[in-house]
Amino acid sequence: MCFSVTASFTAGAILSVVGVATIKKARKKSEIPLASIPLFFGVQQFIEGGVWLSFQYGFSFLNQIATYAYLGFVYVLWPILVPFSVGLLETDPHRKNILYAFQVIGVAIGVYLLYFIINAPVVSQIVGKSIIYSMPSQYGVFLVGMYLLATCVSCLFSSHRIINILGVLAVVSFVITYHFYTASYVSVWCFFAALLSGVIYFYFRRRV
Repeated sequence: MCFSVTASFTAGAILSVVGVATIKKARKKSEIPLASIPLFFGVQQFIEGGVWLSFQYGFSFLNQIATYAYLGFVYVLWPILVPFSVGLLETDPHRKNILYAFQVIGVAIGVYLLYFIINAPVVSQIVGKSIIYSMPSQYGVFLVGMYLLATCVSCLFSSHRIINILGVLAVVSFVITYHFYTASYVSVWCFFAALLSGVIYFYFRRRV
């Protein structure tokens, strides 16, 4: 998480349990990507726990591995997986076509940020009680906007109400996080987004 190693591992453990329970409720292969999101967030929080440990014990090699792995989740996985998983569940043809557009945006953002991770000196550092990660300086505002379109706004075009709610909560949490934690909003927002992913469990539970 964004505040301590204990919080990171605790959130990771809880989300992993929720993630496994959510996957078990998936009935079709097309539901597995969405059902896997809480579990992936659990893994992501464990990885950030590794980032915290690397600072706590001075393990530079662990810091490098964990930082790259964490940003791989945040910058590459989420903008691609979220609109893809939402689109797989959609049955309305019109909404499905709109979600295709979000999928294209997600892939474009994910590929660009992967290029950034590979070619830039990616680092993490503690400022206050949060971790700050490297961000692309070029096209910053545009990238954030496109990222939000792929990961949050795409959920608003689903025909499933709970997924709509998840999208709204994600946008609201981003606005609040960016206002109060501007420098470290990547870490802080991802923590809150991880917690919000638990909403996906209720989508599958309610459907049963």
